Amino acid sequence: MAHPRLQELTSKLKSDDNCDRLLALVALRNLPTTEAFPLIKLMLFDDSLPVRSMAIRSLASHPSAESVSLLIQLLDDPNYEIRAGAAGALGYVGDQNIVQALSRVFLEDTEWLVCFSAAVSLGNLKDPSAYAVLLHALEHSEVIVQQAAIAALGEIKAFDALEPLLPFVQSEDWMVRQYLATALGNLPSPQSISALKYLAKDDHPHVASAATIALELIHES
Repeated sequence: MAHPRLQELTSKLKSDDNCDRLLALVALRNLPTTEAFPLIKLMLFDDSLPVRSMAIRSLASHPSAESVSLLIQLLDDPNYEIRAGAAGALGYVGDQNIVQALSRVFLEDTEWLVCFSAAVSLGNLKDPSAYAVLLHALEHSEVIVQQAAIAALGEIKAFDALEPLLPFVQSEDWMVRQYLATALGNLPSPQSISALKYLAKDDHPHVASAATIALELIHES
């Protein structure tokens, strides 16, 4: 039996009002995949960029082989915001086979937002095979991509990355130092503990707090 709201949401998806379509897509996240997926899939090709982006986020709520395939296809969309949205959504579908697709888009795409989303997703997947790409990401020209790479290397527990990570304790960007502190908390070793003790005395309170918390987590483990 179809969900009682399905007819109402289907009608809203046909509305000329972008807001109606956006709200319907949000609601579809909570419906059974068998009913929601076909409708979300149609909205991936909407004329409105915000609606397409919302459809991508809603698609991530219904992971399946087909949704993963669609998201991977969208990594080659002409619009960089759609590519970034797809890269971000792939980090939540729990399919380890997408590491290769995300790695490819990181290395080939020229838009920093897409690279950022890919790096974040590679961290979310916690797959060690992303190590080489994330190590490469540490050298990205955009600081925000470096931040994502640092966080992701901590997420995948890349102990081999300690040597290239440690120089970031001297970064001028306090958010880089904060991400580093959190990442080092996932990589307990004499080197990381020494670096965290240094960061715990950082002038920026967010950095010092992150380092203190990381040290506490290491000592508790």
